[in-house]
Amino acid sequence: MSANIREIPYNYTSYSDREIVKRFLGEEAWDDLNVLRGQRRTGRSARMLFEVLGDVWVIERNVFLKNDLLKHPKRLKQMRRRHQERLQRIVSGAVDNPRAQKVAACTERVLEAFYTWFDEEPKKRRRAKRKFAGQTHANNVHFDAYTLTHHATDATDWRSHHPFCVVTPDSPDEIPGLVRAVGELGLIVIPRGGGTGLCGGSVPLSNNAVMINVEKFDHIGRVEHRNIGEKGEVATITAQAGAVTGKVMEASRPNVFATDPTSLWACTIGGNVASNAGGKHAVLWGTCVDNLLSWKMVTPDGNWLEVERLNHNMGKLHDEKEVTFRLARTSGQDGSFISEETLNIPGSVFRREGLGKDVTRKAMGGLPGIQKEGTDGFVTEATFVLHRPYKVTRTVCCEFFGQKLDDATQALVGIKNHVDATDGAFLEGFEHFDEKYVKAIDYVSKSTRRERPRVVLLIDVSGDDEEVVARTCANICRITSQGSGEGFVATSNTDRGRFWGDRGRMSAIAKHTRAFKMNEDVVIPLPRLSEYNDFVEHLNIQNSIANKLDIIEGIGDYLTRTHERLDSDDQMVREELNLEDDV
Repeated sequence: MSANIREIPYNYTSYSDREIVKRFLGEEAWDDLNVLRGQRRTGRSARMLFEVLGDVWVIERNVFLKNDLLKHPKRLKQMRRRHQERLQRIVSGAVDNPRAQKVAACTERVLEAFYTWFDEEPKKRRRAKRKFAGQTHANNVHFDAYTLTHHATDATDWRSHHPFCVVTPDSPDEIPGLVRAVGELGLIVIPRGGGTGLCGGSVPLSNNAVMINVEKFDHIGRVEHRNIGEKGEVATITAQAGAVTGKVMEASRPNVFATDPTSLWACTIGGNVASNAGGKHAVLWGTCVDNLLSWKMVTPDGNWLEVERLNHNMGKLHDEKEVTFRLARTSGQDGSFISEETLNIPGSVFRREGLGKDVTRKAMGGLPGIQKEGTDGFVTEATFVLHRPYKVTRTVCCEFFGQKLDDATQALVGIKNHVDATDGAFLEGFEHFDEKYVKAIDYVSKSTRRERPRVVLLIDVSGDDEEVVARTCANICRITSQGSGEGFVATSNTDRGRFWGDRGRMSAIAKHTRAFKMNEDVVIPLPRLSEYNDFVEHLNIQNSIANKLDIIEGIGDYLTRTHERLDSDDQMVREELNLEDDV
């Protein structure tokens, strides 16, 4: 039984027959079916087995069908009777064949679990609704097919399971009680904000997940000045977990809100904290963790935890010898004090030397909440430090051409080193995207060349002296030309917005591949960028060739089996004709 041939009906998903059989019947059943395939005579039992698996698969994947069957017991009863009849025929046809008997037994267990779900789900939903209604309004508890389907995936479009239910609480104060209620029901919690994640952090991996959507937590406070220690008073802003990042940036002006991921128009503050989001400003002011002053979260036991960074340096964590956080725990039921402690983490724990934009040690020395994707708590609110805007900012777009990326990589390193060494000029924004991104977003080159650039680099150069900034931009264009590229400078806000508008479409890469997040999550030293790119390209070519060879081999095997079967059928026809002649 070839993994490339689909015999299971209704399978219009990315799952192959092999993956479906493994999911329902197990790995051994797939091996047994491959052996039984060569022993088929009429193939009737196999067709009935695949019909049963097809019914179960399409219903498991479509919560609209599930809910419809829950509402119409008569339909469910008819389908159950039809499946039992097919199962009995499969069992009767498996006599004296241990492999077929084993597959039939696995199928029987699958059907038993499938229909047990329909028997138990109504009672389970009623119990959960009563439990959750004690913590939030009953209308905030959703079992309808549309809501469950909407929350089955995020921007990855990976779809493994549907959540058991979706809860949309009205305020953060409801979260501790909901978390405790979920635990008492033996279910699991998945926090969800804008659903823009590209790492699968809010994708259910089982049928017992309760998705708590925080989009109603959208309050954004005013800009306030707070004393943070040695740096004195600085501007800060507080926002709830469901506040859209782009709106928080607007509310922060004229100050600079440094956490600005590509999806800022839709992503939310809770997700920024949970994934330690970065953005174009990360090269200067670091990622989310560098700009957080404090945040509140609900721990798995349903209590409150408030984390505050002490003596904030208004810079990156790894620049500090030691970073101190205060952790205060209070009861989620009555707000009473539980405990307080101080967490001291060496700055070197967060990043290796020379890697100033991303975090290389994902655990972050045990710092709660940040970059944990909701696995150690539920972020509900965060306070960020804001930065003073520079008087002058210009945007440089560097386009690199040619087949070799070594020259472009040397130019990238040269640009960064040059700006770092220039007094009064700062790299406020630094975003690079390679050929795949260039193609995915239909990038329109600013050059007069008749070819698409291999690499595009967007740079914001800022400072308080216009002459210094202008001279630095000119030098960046010169360095770019030495790396087989061209540089273009935008001075007006309109032109700068047009340059950076290409970055906002970078999520379009998802149309072409779902594996590109490996490139996002691997921290690459800038001087080794071309080496990494070559390695990935060679890996892709090797896998592509291997896949094509497998396809050719599979087609060859299929044609051989088809030819043998046709010869066998012709032989049977000839024997029957000879028998008729003899008669």
